[in-house]
Amino acid sequence: MDIEELLKLLKDELLLVLGESYGDYKKETKADVEAFLTLSKVKLERWTKLLQAGELTVEDYKWLLGSQKDLLILNALYQAGVSKLRLGHLKNKIIKTIVNTVITVVI
Repeated sequence: MDIEELLKLLKDELLLVLGESYGDYKKETKADVEAFLTLSKVKLERWTKLLQAGELTVEDYKWLLGSQKDLLILNALYQAGVSKLRLGHLKNKIIKTIVNTVITVVI
């Protein structure tokens, strides 16, 4: 597994998810997604390798990714007036997308 390829795939998938509801803010959300993936790169790589090796369960992986949710700051959407509740739901959807993408690629 090449982490750079995985990050590119994750970025593409996350931009699709964000584009479904917030296409008007594509440029801004792209920067937020890239920042999150950059901040989480080391942990994502480590956890994904552990998942691939069978040392983590999918549930463990989901929990670990959920712990990164606070690093996911969607400034562009927040400044556009999107409610904290909707941002929370969007963050959950982003985490779920990451988990599903990684599971598809790794397992």
